[in-house]
Amino acid sequence: MSERDHGTFFTTHRINDVENRVIPMRNGLCSQKYKPVDYKHLYKLAAVEKMASAKIQLKIKKTEQASKFNKEQMLLKQHRQVWWQEHKRLSENRQKAEAEIKTFLDEESHKHNFFLDMRDFDHKLSKERDTYQTNTVVPIWQLKENLKFRLSEMQHYLSEESCLKSWISPVEMLQQIKFVKKQQKAILEFLILESLALERELEDYKKKALAYSFEEKNGLFLEVPSALLSLECPCPDLKTLVINEYQKLASGYWSKLQEIEQQLKVLYRNIEWKEEDQWVFQTVINQYPSDLQRRRTLYLDVLQRYLPHKSRHDLVVHEKAWDRYHFIRNQRRVLILNWAQARKAFLLKAVATVAEASAAHETEVVLANTRQKQQEVCADLKAKVLQWKAQQEEAAKLEAAVAARRKEKEDEKERLQKEQEMIRRAQEKEKVKKYWAEKQLKWQEQEEKDLQRLEELRKLMAEQAVKDKERVKFRQALLEKRLLEKKHLALKEAHEEKEKEKCLEALRQQVAVVAKLDPARVVADTVASKARMGIGTNEEFDLQKPLFQLHTYSEQQIISDPRLRVELALREAGLHKTLYAKEILPKIPPLKLPRRDMESTAFKM
Repeated sequence: MSERDHGTFFTTHRINDVENRVIPMRNGLCSQKYKPVDYKHLYKLAAVEKMASAKIQLKIKKTEQASKFNKEQMLLKQHRQVWWQEHKRLSENRQKAEAEIKTFLDEESHKHNFFLDMRDFDHKLSKERDTYQTNTVVPIWQLKENLKFRLSEMQHYLSEESCLKSWISPVEMLQQIKFVKKQQKAILEFLILESLALERELEDYKKKALAYSFEEKNGLFLEVPSALLSLECPCPDLKTLVINEYQKLASGYWSKLQEIEQQLKVLYRNIEWKEEDQWVFQTVINQYPSDLQRRRTLYLDVLQRYLPHKSRHDLVVHEKAWDRYHFIRNQRRVLILNWAQARKAFLLKAVATVAEASAAHETEVVLANTRQKQQEVCADLKAKVLQWKAQQEEAAKLEAAVAARRKEKEDEKERLQKEQEMIRRAQEKEKVKKYWAEKQLKWQEQEEKDLQRLEELRKLMAEQAVKDKERVKFRQALLEKRLLEKKHLALKEAHEEKEKEKCLEALRQQVAVVAKLDPARVVADTVASKARMGIGTNEEFDLQKPLFQLHTYSEQQIISDPRLRVELALREAGLHKTLYAKEILPKIPPLKLPRRDMESTAFKM
């Protein structure tokens, strides 16, 4: 144990001694016991703290719920704005379409009987709708108003039970409600069946229309236009070449269209959603305009509400597939527009070429002797056709290259997004691994420090134990030595006392005085009785004079000690048993440092 440890040890014992002096002074000069601990009060304080903690947790939960509710309300507010705009747009479109249909039927009904029948059918549907509303909706509203009136009457006349029983029958009211429910259920079942039949009929018409449109499309691409067939070309080979070029051009566009149609079919086949879910998905996305802020967040939130059986991952995957489907459909539309422009340009070019050929043939008829020139013109026309063919092929190649580059760009964009996502995930994983490695290293370093500190404490405790044993042995030997010395001293004093007593007795015998008889002294006052009666004394008796003179510390001296004041402050704060208090108290010096001769030399010998 070092000198610093000696100071800490003895300072701690001196502080404990000060505590032992202070506590009786707090409780009173005559009290020698500690105050008992009030455990009930401590339990109440703990209960109050627990209650405060529970209230804080409740406030935190309420704050989280309020934040979630506010966020939900904000989303619903944005949804309502979009829905209101969509409702307004659809209402305007509906009114516009109905007005256009009505105007068209009124104008065309005088010309064709079909449109007259359509107008009559419209009037018939309007009458049936009014009849349905009169027979079903109006009775429900009447029943609702009647029930409200009866409930208000029952609440008003609640105390008059006899009067109520006479004209209000709950059984009759329940039977009436059940009858209306049964009637409405039958009507709704009939309407559902009728709507399903109409949907099946419309689906059949849709399939037929699609089949007709496919046949028309096939004829539009592969069938030779009548304008080419009706051309009057003096050169049959030129006409055959023009028709063949048109068929090649049409077959090229047709193959591209077939490829796009195949891609659309594959994409549509890979979508495993139901038609109803697809319709909901498409309708919700179309409701939100493309220039709306946070558009994707809003329509994904609505889709999660309308399609709770679909996860967010399914929605995102379907969204990508749907974007791909629309991109290919746009390619298809662009291809059809390009084909229409190319077909129109080909027809104009073919007509111009045939016109040139006709003019050349007329020139040949007029100038029969210029056969060579006609051959040159034909060769020139053929070269022009070949040149135009090459130009068309080059244009088709360029269009194919542009489409391929677009597709490659889209694929590259998707690949970059995937790579960025993988890199981000890898970075996050690396950060997590690095964080755990650093944490593990810190734990290991802390454990090594704790083990090292434990080993040092064990060594210090072992050294302290050895020194304590040496100190005990030293004190025991010192005590035995003192006891022997006291014993020898007591024997010596007893012997000397005996010798002294013998000398005094001898001296007493030598100077012995024989007292004379004095009866007056027996009855006279003694010095003690005179002092009790105040005879011969001038000093006043001090009742407040202490019985004994005390040589110790005063209260002011004890309180002025900084060690005691710091300890009292820590005790009032409840920190007197912490490691901080144990570390700081031994380091506080007293007002007056102890003398050097008061320092212990037990372990310095």
